[in-house]
Amino acid sequence: MFTFNGDAHSSTVIDPAAGKRITTIDLGGKPEYGASAGDGKVYANLTDISEVVEIDAKNATVSRRWSTGACKQPVSMAIDTKNHRLFSGCRSGVLAVSDYQAGKTITTLPIGMGVDGAGYDPATGEVFATNADGSMTVIHQDSPDTYRVVQSVMTPTGSRNMGLDPTTHRIFVAAADFAAPPTPTPEGRARQGEASTNGAPRGRGGRPSVVPGTFKLLVIAR
Repeated sequence: MFTFNGDAHSSTVIDPAAGKRITTIDLGGKPEYGASAGDGKVYANLTDISEVVEIDAKNATVSRRWSTGACKQPVSMAIDTKNHRLFSGCRSGVLAVSDYQAGKTITTLPIGMGVDGAGYDPATGEVFATNADGSMTVIHQDSPDTYRVVQSVMTPTGSRNMGLDPTTHRIFVAAADFAAPPTPTPEGRARQGEASTNGAPRGRGGRPSVVPGTFKLLVIAR
């Protein structure tokens, strides 16, 4: 098992059978979402330095890293193991497609702002990005190196976490209503104008809170 430790800029490797820590790997940046290729390699987005890092699972070491280019602050990640492609959703409003065998970014596409979820459906060749701005971007894979945005689905603002069922091809998106942000403190006023680093809607007083009893799960079918 590999945990991604954002504040510590590391990944902790755990033997679940023995219930013990094997080692901790210095990643050289702040990890967000990751994915396993199923071939002994694990990948993670490093959001503060806009890179993808490759971990050799057998040796528990960093084997490679590469830039996501124009895709800044990569957060969400999905994987296409057949074609060896990684999809990194970035807070700069684009999604990066990487060839993880070659270790390079091959293209970027526009998505909504505040992304925090991503998915890939191998049966349809579609990539999904759920964004806090109230959109879900749908991208079609014409070939391993060719992609196009085909749709933007309207979702409630702040709905940025998703799960994909590859059997039914349904997408599940977490949603809720948000209350007005709290009154800003002096420290908060000093931070006014800063971009949100986590994609959540931000008001003058910081992040708004979820209204109790409003949580819902959106089911999006193709």
